[in-house]
Amino acid sequence: MTGALDDLESRPGSTTALLRTVIGSTMRDHGARLPTAGLVALMEAVGVPAGRTRTALTRLKAKGLIAADGTRAAGYALTPAAVVMLAEGDRRIYHPRAMDAGDPWCLISFSVPEEQRAVRHQLRRRLSDIGCGTVANGLWIAPAYLTEEVEVILAELGLADHATVFVTDQIRERDLSAATARWWDLEALRARHEHFLAAHEAELTAYRADGGPRAAFRAWIRVLDAWRPIPYLDPGLPAALLPENWPGLRSIQLFRESRDSLAATAAGFARGVTGLGGGNGASPVQPHTAAGKGKTA
Repeated sequence: MTGALDDLESRPGSTTALLRTVIGSTMRDHGARLPTAGLVALMEAVGVPAGRTRTALTRLKAKGLIAADGTRAAGYALTPAAVVMLAEGDRRIYHPRAMDAGDPWCLISFSVPEEQRAVRHQLRRRLSDIGCGTVANGLWIAPAYLTEEVEVILAELGLADHATVFVTDQIRERDLSAATARWWDLEALRARHEHFLAAHEAELTAYRADGGPRAAFRAWIRVLDAWRPIPYLDPGLPAALLPENWPGLRSIQLFRESRDSLAATAAGFARGVTGLGGGNGASPVQPHTAAGKGKTA
């Protein structure tokens, strides 16, 4: 995943983030391309005016997520890099993983020269964005099932020669629960889960009481947009290492209930709005095989 295509750079609920979510959840069902009018109409269903959508489309084109579609008079197509990024995101978003007690850990030790401090900053940000914790300035930790993603980040930043990656099932710490609370900002993660639950439990209940296809699309896009960063930032630590009443499992359950209640109807609404049938892309609503090891939560 390149920096230009960073799936987490936009704040959930912003016009750009909502447009990314609409594109990721609908465009592959339409041959990885959609007319501009269709994208505008879908965003209007989410509550975003046309002018703001067109501005965001220009921004995402500059980022390399979409390109002008030469096969249509006015439309956009996913770039090849975006197709890869979205497929990687499907695994993380729809199949969040969780550690069991005794599962192995990944340790990342790095020393980046001062003249490359901008790259060092990128490394720290990207490790944080995939759920790694900080043991010390040059030593980070993650569940071992994130090892491949860590190695990809190091390679993309050209830092493979400045880092050593260890996989081990031995963490000698007298109180591993207390250490976990130092290495990860668990209160910030708790706040994300609780905000997601507070914002969308009532929305799902209201839709079930009185909702149609347009309401399903709006609710699903807003749920998906709010949920999308959480499985990246939450590493899925073992329950024994987490504080009591951890809200993570409840937010996963709410996301799955929302998907089961809303996603198929939302996809049908999108097809009706755009006037297009299914294309060659795989629908992210369908089950995907989880990549890597680790229990699917």
